[in-house]
Formats: sequence, C-alpha cells, structure tokens
Amino acid sequence: MGQGDKSGILTPALCRAARGMLNWTQTELAEHSDVSRSTIRDFEGGRHDIHRTTAEQLRLALETGGVAFLEIPVHGLGIFLRNSTSISPIADL
Repeated sequence: MGQGDKSGILTPALCRAARGMLNWTQTELAEHSDVSRSTIRDFEGGRHDIHRTTAEQLRLALETGGVAFLEIPVHGLGIFLRNSTSISPIADL
C-alpha cells in the first residue's frame, strides 16, 4: 500500500467499527455509499471479499460521515472519529 493509497485499509472489522462509531446501520451505510446492504452484510460477516472500488465507496462514505482511517507501520490499522465543530466543548455545556 503506497503513501496515498488507502484502498486496502478497509477490513470487515474496521467497517463494522466505523459504522458503530457513526451509529449507522448497514442500511444507512448502503444509502451513503451506493453499495447494497447485502454486499455490506456479506463483507462485514466475512462471507466474501469486495472489489477495490466497492471498498473505496464504503471508505469514502464513512470518512464523509466523520471517521478517519489510519495505518501505523508495524502496529496495524485503526480508526478514529474526527472532531466536529458542531459538538460543543465540555466547558461550554
């Protein structure tokens, strides 16, 4: 995987985790990504691999929703939820 190539970064576990961070159902991810819910279900369940373009569609939808994917050499892959300006700091609550 090259420096700018993130197409291989989406695993079934990361897809489930990213969806969970956004509180999205498989149906909601399908709507945001234009990928069928059955394809998402089968991918997340490890039933089959997905094409690179399908993984890219899913990853872009999740990133647009606020998740960031990262690869840490030697340690592996991870995700985090980007900060949102719509969320008030704790001090302002």
